Amino acid sequence: MRLLWGYVKGKCWVLVLLGVCIGVFAWVLALYDLPAEAAGYGGLLCVILLLICGVADFLRWRRRVLDLEGMTGQAALLLPLLPEARNLEEAAYRELLTELNEDRRNAVSTLDAKNRETMDYYTMWVHQIKTPIAAMRLILREDETEQGLALKAELFRVEQYVELVLSYLRLDGGASDYVIRQVNVDNVLRQAVRKYAPLFIRGKVALELRETGLKALSDEKWLQLVIEQVLSNAVKYAPGGRVTVWSEGEKLLIQDDGVGIAAEDLPRIFERGFTGCNGRMDKRSTGIGLYLCREICRKLGHTISVDSEQGKGTRITIGLARPYLEVE
Repeated sequence: MRLLWGYVKGKCWVLVLLGVCIGVFAWVLALYDLPAEAAGYGGLLCVILLLICGVADFLRWRRRVLDLEGMTGQAALLLPLLPEARNLEEAAYRELLTELNEDRRNAVSTLDAKNRETMDYYTMWVHQIKTPIAAMRLILREDETEQGLALKAELFRVEQYVELVLSYLRLDGGASDYVIRQVNVDNVLRQAVRKYAPLFIRGKVALELRETGLKALSDEKWLQLVIEQVLSNAVKYAPGGRVTVWSEGEKLLIQDDGVGIAAEDLPRIFERGFTGCNGRMDKRSTGIGLYLCREICRKLGHTISVDSEQGKGTRITIGLARPYLEVE
């Protein structure tokens, strides 16, 4: 019915012209006082002929419309397969589509080249900045004064921000960077806790780490990055508080008793660049950490969710179930 109505709307001028012709024909018959029976017979034959031609034209038009609708979403690939132009107007439209497609390809190619240049620059910058960071760590290695410990803590934060940038750049680097195998989650947790131990100590944050016994099909490096980012947020927003890590079924839970997250911010915390109320209080917040966590979990087939109440803490739940994967 949709196609039929569209066809009739496109041919309405023909129907109007046909009505005018019928009126002229009837007027002439009346003027010359011709027999109505003979005129009616001739008119009936004309109507039958018009119906046959109209049905044939509608079926041909319908087939072309369905073919074109079938190309929706992949027009650039199927442009050479468009139906042949039947007149100069269709030929002009086809030429215009070809020109627009070529302009689009050139624009995409230029944008890809700029993105690659940007990616190469930041990747090079990340690797170069590691040299002075390593040098500063060597200089501060023997300094156990209060000032030295404070500098080490800030240097550790710098290192984490650099790693966050590198992970962000690698995130869309393709599936080749993911090695899926059975991972001992307790080992990953211990490595992450050991890495962040200085921040726990300096922030006077108590940690309760319970054995989970979890074995997950995942990528160890990327899973550890997710856990580290969650622990980093817990330490940052729960100074002098407590962080608890445990499991329920195939879910890993990390909970703190810190400042929590405002209810109006919860739906958006996984958006890139969103910092919320807590981010406005902590000017160092980038809004990238939880976005990375969500994207990594999505690529690994895991889930991540947040339950929080302002002033009462935050609980992060990471779902590690992946029943459709085979162990490498």
